[in-house]
Amino acid sequence: MARPNPPVRLTPEEQKRRRQRSMALALALGIFCILLFAVTLAKLGPGIMQRPL
Repeated sequence: MARPNPPVRLTPEEQKRRRQRSMALALALGIFCILLFAVTLAKLGPGIMQRPL
């Protein structure tokens, strides 16, 4: 039976770069979601609020 690998210890510089990368990915995902929402609203047009329910 194989033994599990010990946990990796990151240096403070590596932790900082990992956090920056995570924040950049979160920001990119947020911008992508907002862009999709805006495109959806643009394709539906302004008359979407005047439709019968």
